[in-house]
Amino acid sequence: MADFNITPSDPSAFILMGIYGLEASHLWISIPFSMCYITSLLGNVMILFLVGKEQTLRKPMYLLLCMLGLTDIATSTLVVPKALCIFWFNLKDITLSDCLTQSFFLNMVLVTQSSVLVTMAFDRYVAICKPLRYPTILTNVRIVKLGLVGLVRAALMILPMPLFLSRLPFCANRHIPQIYCENMAVAKLSCGDITVIRMYGLVIMIINMGLDQSLIALSYGLIIRAVLRTSSKKAYHKALSTCTAHFCVMLLYCIPSLFSVMTQRFGHGIAPHIHIILANIYLLVPPMLNPIIYGVLTKELRDKVEKYICRQWSVKA
Repeated sequence: MADFNITPSDPSAFILMGIYGLEASHLWISIPFSMCYITSLLGNVMILFLVGKEQTLRKPMYLLLCMLGLTDIATSTLVVPKALCIFWFNLKDITLSDCLTQSFFLNMVLVTQSSVLVTMAFDRYVAICKPLRYPTILTNVRIVKLGLVGLVRAALMILPMPLFLSRLPFCANRHIPQIYCENMAVAKLSCGDITVIRMYGLVIMIINMGLDQSLIALSYGLIIRAVLRTSSKKAYHKALSTCTAHFCVMLLYCIPSLFSVMTQRFGHGIAPHIHIILANIYLLVPPMLNPIIYGVLTKELRDKVEKYICRQWSVKA
């Protein structure tokens, strides 16, 4: 490993330090990073391929799963390749424009992902609580429109942040204790006033974490109430099987993201490398486990995967 006090080739460049405090273990840390990335790519590409190939899977639920898969691929791709360059080759330099670009697209993808999760929760609410109206309320065209609205909302919400950051004066210390450009980590290197950036970041957190996750909790609260009120055991088990995969994925995304935000805001006594590891778990683990959860818990998707694998083996035989 190179020395901690590396000097950037460009004096105006920032230096991404990786896992601060664990620099000597970067090579070993790169192994789980690589495995998470490869697993995420394979799993999500498989889901995209199956939904695109199988006519019977072209339903709102699976279109939403494809949207979630696309955000998963984008999240991992925006973080892991640069992280591996740091871990393997000690390529820590990043220009301000590249840093702000990475931060913008990463945050835009995460906010879009949050919108997709809200839509998925609403999809399950309609499917369980208003099954007769489901085909008219949630069509494929409407799902695509909701996805585009979520993308536009994310872009408009995140765009002011890099504009604010680009106008800040930066001090001589340009070391970012992270593997990617995080807005507040960059802002803290400034010699100027970052009050506006702090306040705007809090607004984004309230909208993205507070509002979206409240809507998700409300949807599943109504679903649980409807399930508990049903008198038919068959309907009860069908509702549970329909929602199990969705609910697990919601927890997989919401709990790590909430825990990561809380530790960043209030966990001042926690070691820096713990903060960084928690932030990276939030970005890397859900995209890896999401297709696995759906593949295991969703019978229709599981059957299609088994059918496709058997078909490929029969062709080779």
